[in-house]
This record gives sequence, structure tokens and C-alpha cells, in this order.
Amino acid sequence: MKISIGSIVYWGIVRLALTIVLLMILYYYLDYGTWWLIGIVSLYIIVVHPIIIQYEMYREQNKLVLESSLCSSCRYFDVTAVLCTKLDEHPSEIYLPCEGMYWEPKSFENEYEKS
Repeated sequence: MKISIGSIVYWGIVRLALTIVLLMILYYYLDYGTWWLIGIVSLYIIVVHPIIIQYEMYREQNKLVLESSLCSSCRYFDVTAVLCTKLDEHPSEIYLPCEGMYWEPKSFENEYEKS
């Protein structure tokens, strides 16, 4: 399964909503100090830690594209989304959206900004 930043955020929000509902229910059954402790620990275990793990998996899946593809040296490549911004497509190890036709080195970007 291909992990994207959008799916990481979506499932993080779903887990956060479920955790908040669970904590609201537990509020009436636990004393205040215990409730806070359980709340902080459950937020880390249920929400934050899975996000960290999924993000590491996302980075590992896209490692080859980010480090050794033609797209990674192009000015139209967005590193944070692993996206060709010119064609609005995601490159992979075996697929280049423009097949190299629109490739421009990132150094040109700096030259245009200076003038």
C-alpha cells in the first residue's frame, strides 16, 4: 500500500477524534489527575506514535525518488509532497511524469530569482 502525507494526516485526525471521545467518556469515571495522565499517554500512544511510524515508512518508500531520480534535481519537484508541480503528478522509481522533457535544473531557479 502506498502511503501519502494526506493519508497520514487523515488517519491521525480520525484517531485523534476517537481518542477525544474516549477521553470524554472516561472523564466521568476517573479522578481528574488520573484522567490527565491517561489522556496524555493515550494521545501519544494512539495518535502521535503511529504518525511518526507512518511518516518514516513514507520516507523509506520514497527514498529512491528523493535521492537518485532525475525528478529530484528538477526545479519543478516538490520534495515535501514527492510531486512534479509542473504536471501535478507523482513520480516513482520507474515513472517520470514528463519523461525528462520539462526537466530544468534547480540552479536555474536561483538565477531567475536574482535578476
